[in-house]
Amino acid sequence: MAKEQSDSEDGDQPTTFDIATRLERLGRLLRQSGHAGGLVPAQWEVLRFLSRANRLSRSPGQVARYLGATKGTVSQSLLSLQRKGFVSRRTKESDERYVLLDLTEAGHETLRSDPLLAVATDLETLGGKTRRRFARALAELLDLEIGRQGVARFGTCAGCRHFTGTATCSVDGKPLPPDEQARLCAVFSGS
Repeated sequence: MAKEQSDSEDGDQPTTFDIATRLERLGRLLRQSGHAGGLVPAQWEVLRFLSRANRLSRSPGQVARYLGATKGTVSQSLLSLQRKGFVSRRTKESDERYVLLDLTEAGHETLRSDPLLAVATDLETLGGKTRRRFARALAELLDLEIGRQGVARFGTCAGCRHFTGTATCSVDGKPLPPDEQARLCAVFSGS
């Protein structure tokens, strides 16, 4: 497959706008590939988020915040995913109005055929140094865009001011097992 041609004048060095349009095109192609396995891109995004989110973040409202989607869109995606048996809902014991979401075994199994895994495999072909630089650059770009749009950051316990030295979160005071500490959190607040 031929590489995407640069729109820059000299053809050797892409302009920053060239790079931005390549990111946009890659995003569109990835979204297009999300019409797989009987799901649409929004449903894949919900499954991915739920697989990476901690207990404080697996609610319909937090899914909507993370995805930058309306609650109605997320609600429709969740209903469809529930009907397919990929997501389960339960209410919080202390507040029946609070809905908690979990992936079912079928949901986890479906994620094993996530179309995004093809790009993850492609990233493995990049050299380690290139991959690290690319990851750092994407993280910086994402951070700038999050700041520009004023949306929630989401992050993990590492670097969060709510995370105590005793492996608990000061938001709810409950212990955080190591696997929860590495998951995305909606109440993340950088230190």
